This record gives sequence, structure tokens and C-alpha cells, in this order.
Amino acid sequence: MEVRLDTSLELLLERAPAAHAARVLATVVATAGSTYRKPGARMLLMADGSYVGLLSGGCLESDLQIHAREVLESGVARAFEYDTRGPDDTLFGVGAGCEGTMRVLLEPAGPGSPAESALADAGRITRCGESTTLAVVHKPPAQLGTYRREAALSAADQAQAFVQLLAPPPHVLICGAAPDAQPLVRIARELGWRVSVIDHRPAYMDAAQFSGAELHIAHPGSLRTKIDLTRCHAAVVMSHHLPSDELYLRELADAGVPAYVGLLGPKARRNRLAQQLGSTVEKLSTRIRGPVGLDIGAVTPEAIALSIIGQIHAWLAGRAYSEAKLT
Repeated sequence: MEVRLDTSLELLLERAPAAHAARVLATVVATAGSTYRKPGARMLLMADGSYVGLLSGGCLESDLQIHAREVLESGVARAFEYDTRGPDDTLFGVGAGCEGTMRVLLEPAGPGSPAESALADAGRITRCGESTTLAVVHKPPAQLGTYRREAALSAADQAQAFVQLLAPPPHVLICGAAPDAQPLVRIARELGWRVSVIDHRPAYMDAAQFSGAELHIAHPGSLRTKIDLTRCHAAVVMSHHLPSDELYLRELADAGVPAYVGLLGPKARRNRLAQQLGSTVEKLSTRIRGPVGLDIGAVTPEAIALSIIGQIHAWLAGRAYSEAKLT
């Protein structure tokens, strides 16, 4: 299942000020060499000088703000080139020292603008677990700007455009809403991931403690009927209730998805669950990570959450990760 780790689109939509303020959308449309962000990265530059997101480590943002004011005043989109390959960066004077080039399109993105509409439309689709397409025209003859998926191909035919296939962001299922699930949700949401939490204990399902997550109060044995597991990229079983964890694992085993299943707890608990699962364990043998998380010496709930999210991120990116199978 396709997934997109660059969630700058979702984060912009979540963090943009709600006020009807004038703003400029900055989109990286082309790069060469070493650059902080790659094509498709976005940020919003507000009329009051504040901004949401980053296109560099802070070295280009002040210059982008100057150009953003020009775009706001004229109402016309413009593309700008940054070349930081020289030792002193004398051409642009930003002193980035990143040894790369970046082309950035700046366009008005206030309420009712085509850019705002295009991003909102794309965000609604990706949050539902679907893929979509945006085209960012950054050279004439067509009008510069961001086009929604309906116009993406025609825009690309008319001018030089960066066409971006937007796969959905990671969707993590957390089976168990005990207090140590809260930092796991916070870190995942900070990354712009979609998170679903399921637990049979209503007392644990405090929406204020799981901001931005989808909460489901349901019996562990009904997992497959409550959650569309085909839309989940990873699941973490962490209810701290042995019978519930066994049921969650059975449901995940029979579903065959997702391909990543993390199990919280020590090896002894993992082995006990394996015995209780019997032959069902074979359906999980290539998917399970238990104890879940990278070995970073974590001892606090926050650090354990970091190790889990780090392992999931590495797995989604195709990088090396630690693995311990149920036996």
C-alpha cells in the first residue's frame, strides 16, 4: 500500500491560522544537489510576517518573506531560484551553504483562492486514505499556480509543471488506550499521520488526551468490523490486558493486514501470547515486531513512544529496523 512520509500538506492544513488572513503558498517545484527539502514541500507565509512550515533550516525563510510581500501586493504568482552551491553564496546572500539549487513558486493562497481550494480538496482525499494529484505550474505560458487533480494533466501539457502524486499519509492503528498510548498519539499526530485508537474501556477514551485521533470504543474481537484494516499502514497492540491483546492479534492475523504489527511488552509476555494463539501465530510470523520499538534505551512512556514511532517510520521508509518474531 502506497504511503507518503512528507506530510507538509496535511500539517499546513491543520496548522494554518483559521482567520481569513492574506497568505502566500510557497512550494518547492525543483531541486538539484543537497537541499533541506525536496519537490512537493510547502509552507505558508502570512501577511503579518509569521509562517507555517519550513523549506530550509531557516536560512531562506527571511528572503522568501520579502518575495511573499511582493506577491501579496501584486496578486501575481512568481517563481524564484536559490543557488547555494558557492562557498560564500554571493549571488543570493543567504549564506545557506547547502550546496544545492531550489526553485520555489510563490502564489496567493488566501480564502477563496485557487491554491487554497486545491490544497483543501487534496487534503480531504488523502485523509480518507486515497491518492490524488496536484500540478504546480511554475513556468508560462499557462497561468502559474497550483491546480487540483482534475486539471493536473492539462496543466502539465500546457506548461512546465511539477506534477505530484499524493499518496495518503501513514495511518497507524493503536489497539489500547492506556495512558502510555497518549504520547504515541501525540508524536504520530505531530508528524501529520492519521491515527485510530480502539479500546473496550470507555474510561480510557478521553478525546482531550487523544487530540486529532479517531477513537473507537469496541470489543477487541470486533476489530475487523470497526476498523478498515486495509487502510492502516501499521498497528500497535498495547492494551496492557492479556486477553484483549490476544484477541487483537487474532483479528490482525486473520485480516492479513497491515504488514507491520507491533506488540508492546517483554519477551516473556510475547512468548505467552504466542502459545495462546497456537497455529494462528503463523499468520503473524513475518509481520510482528515484539517487543515493539527501536532499542534506544527508552525508559519513560515518551521515550518508548519515540522508539515505536521511529521503528514504524524506518519501516515505512524501507530502512533497517529491529524485529522479533512470535515463536
